[in-house]
Amino acid sequence: MINQYPAWKYALIAAALLVGIVFALPNLFGEDPAVQVSAVRGAAIDETLRDRLVDRMKTAGIEPLETEITDRLLIRFASGEDQLEARDIIEQALDRQYVVALNLAPATPEWLAGLGALPMYLGLDLRGGVHFLMEVDLAGAVRQAEQRYAGDLRTLLREEKLRQRAITVRAKGGLIVRFSDADHRDRAYDLVRRQMPELIVESTENVGDPVLDIQLGEDARREIERFAVAQNVTTLRNRVNELGVAEPVIQKQGVNRIVVQLPGVQDTARAKEILGATATLEFRMVHDESATALATGSTPTTGKLYRERNGRPIVLQRSVMLTGEYITDAASGIDQQSGSPAVFITLDGKGARLFSNRTRDKIGRPMAVVYIEHKSFTEIVDGVRKRRKEIVEEVINVATIRDQLGKRFQITGLDTTEEARNLALLLRAGALAAPIEIVEERTVGPSLGQANIDQGFRSVVIGFVLVLVLMAVYYKRFGLVANVALTVNLVLVVAMLSMLQATLTLPGIAGIVLTVGMAVDANVLIFERIREEVRFGNTPQASIHAGYAKAFSTIADANITTLIAAVILFGFGTGPIKGFAITLSLGIATSMFTAIMMTRAIVNLMYGGRRVAALSI
Repeated sequence: MINQYPAWKYALIAAALLVGIVFALPNLFGEDPAVQVSAVRGAAIDETLRDRLVDRMKTAGIEPLETEITDRLLIRFASGEDQLEARDIIEQALDRQYVVALNLAPATPEWLAGLGALPMYLGLDLRGGVHFLMEVDLAGAVRQAEQRYAGDLRTLLREEKLRQRAITVRAKGGLIVRFSDADHRDRAYDLVRRQMPELIVESTENVGDPVLDIQLGEDARREIERFAVAQNVTTLRNRVNELGVAEPVIQKQGVNRIVVQLPGVQDTARAKEILGATATLEFRMVHDESATALATGSTPTTGKLYRERNGRPIVLQRSVMLTGEYITDAASGIDQQSGSPAVFITLDGKGARLFSNRTRDKIGRPMAVVYIEHKSFTEIVDGVRKRRKEIVEEVINVATIRDQLGKRFQITGLDTTEEARNLALLLRAGALAAPIEIVEERTVGPSLGQANIDQGFRSVVIGFVLVLVLMAVYYKRFGLVANVALTVNLVLVVAMLSMLQATLTLPGIAGIVLTVGMAVDANVLIFERIREEVRFGNTPQASIHAGYAKAFSTIADANITTLIAAVILFGFGTGPIKGFAITLSLGIATSMFTAIMMTRAIVNLMYGGRRVAALSI
């Protein structure tokens, strides 16, 4: 019997519809204004902290809707005004061991969240947020590289016992190395060309002194500039993690610019603070006269006073054994001997050689690990928010060198495993490879984002309703079947966007509107083919069968070519273009399912296995 589906096909359609409804539902519940409190340096996020903050807010007349404790504390509020007031109260109540950020938390019921059903993300143009265009100081990156080369040259010449009078980094670029005699200059010339082939070395005279004039080669300069931008992108991406931003956009633009978009972030000052945060390590030997200096209160000129995490003072050598710039990888773990948290460090080739040489003669002596963090934070002074910069330097570990250190080693002295993970993350990202400056800043307010959502929703509804009316009038009962499939198609598109946690933007809404037209286009082809078969004198059952069978190839061709275009847009486009391509691709997949398989199932239920004199089409 034609026009009948086996039971498994009906079960498949019912299951797809049920899953689609479940995963589309969270988008109906909206979001609550919230304040998010995250811990750094191993600070505690627990019920004690929550109760203390809630008491502070209630004293100020603010009643939170709900609180959630996971790896962070999330406090929901009934209005944006309460959210902003609570943020100021929480910031005053906490020290800088915590990061306080504004957020918009999904109001999804627990039973849906338990099934993994979450609302789709909204892009910057819909949710509101901040947009930064940052410019990387490439000249600054080159200057920093020249400073590093100056230090490496001092070490190299000292190891080869070649006496130099001074190594100077020139303001206009390049290095000048002055020697006492021409013989040492000539030997250094051969050594530098052999050990550092990326440098352009010229042997000359300057004011009667034999000198080496050293410049970075063009290839080396380009590589430094490329690395500076790429490293800054990586660093900024890790900084954004502290904001809890869903689907941020951080990408290179042009030669020396980086675009950062943070949907849902309403506090631009806090965003700037987090984006500017950096961290690195320095390895210094404990000064031989540390105990004497602390007892007398007089720090030697070759030493520098630091403090350990427990507040105890210690004097370290001013000269640095190694800096964090040579770290290529860092992973957190547990020290097998002590069972305490540890970070396992991997150095690049140059860093491994330097560290090995510098620790070779230091076996049996204590070495300290200094954690350095550059912070920019906002504090409230007399009711006014002021921004202040601070460099935090603290000794996190002092250990005796037991063996010559090389490419891989570990550091301990961390308080918690969480702190070890955070430090490893910061070290993997590294400090900013070059200074950055915000050259453009735009804020899309929540009200404008809501206006875009309303207009986009209105466009979908108007287009959807017009299509429904036209199909019902022109194709009668078959038009109503197409309308059911069209409704399910929208539900499935929203559900798939939510399941993939894709970001919906205005171009994405345009893709959904286009999908509505494409979905109904498939049914138009099928229904016109059925009408044609009826006019040829075929029976209603044969006409239905022929209409679906003969229209399928045309529908498939049209959708496949559109899908190819969508894939190309996704591959070569950026930002909003990708959003359009994603919704268009998902719409093509769901429209093929609903316009062909689902409508056929409904028509089969209506007409299959029955004697039908005429079709309402």
